[in-house]
Amino acid sequence: MTEPATTRAAARVLLVIPTLGRRVDLLRSTLESIRDQVPHRADVVIVCPPAAAEAVALAAEFAARVVPDPGGMTAAINAGLAAAEPGHEYFNWIGDDDLLTPGSLAATVSALDTDPAAVAAFGYCDYIDAADRVLFTSRAGGLAPWLMTWGPDLVPQPGALFRLAAVREAGGLDPTLSYAMDLDLMLRLRRRGTFVNTGRTLSCFRWHPTSTTVANRTASLAEAERVKRRYLSPAQRQLAPLWEGPVRAATRLAARRVNRLARS
Repeated sequence: MTEPATTRAAARVLLVIPTLGRRVDLLRSTLESIRDQVPHRADVVIVCPPAAAEAVALAAEFAARVVPDPGGMTAAINAGLAAAEPGHEYFNWIGDDDLLTPGSLAATVSALDTDPAAVAAFGYCDYIDAADRVLFTSRAGGLAPWLMTWGPDLVPQPGALFRLAAVREAGGLDPTLSYAMDLDLMLRLRRRGTFVNTGRTLSCFRWHPTSTTVANRTASLAEAERVKRRYLSPAQRQLAPLWEGPVRAATRLAARRVNRLARS
């Protein structure tokens, strides 16, 4: 049974889970990691095809709302975002195979509550394999929000938290993007306020062949480069090839390293 609106209104955080309903065991783990957040709770919206009966049943078990999948990852996240209610102050989405670490919401909510000028709070992210083994930890530094304009995107999205009002002002996610929609949103948000680094591990990203960004690495890198160019001056765009090649090579090298760790 879905929570009544009066109960959901107590949740300040809206978390959207886009899913096709094909990885139910992993989806359960994701929902458990959200349920176990203390002291903050989240209103969870699962965006899935109506025919995904097991995912719909899990939503009922975890008191999550279900929104029909409009087709496409970015459109699904926007559909979940459109389900926000007046009491929601903060927003993010998380993959149906990723996890929040204990205390993740406590850290990000506190960071945003403390700094009204902040539009995003972020931290570190563990890359894990199918058996939940930590392959390595992405440790985003204070320069990461600045670096993502031209270098690699080192702000892990799964455990971040965004100020909902700022996301709305920025226009939500760009539905024309399939891989770099998080980077595009963060680059627009950065123009509206500051990013706060909590210095804590907030999430786990599951690295496996069926992950969208893992399975489509070349297309993902190409889209990220196009997105970054949107936010460069005309002069900077002319110079972009000077650093795009090295950034692309470094990103691929890092991906190969993680693949080796995952196979070991």
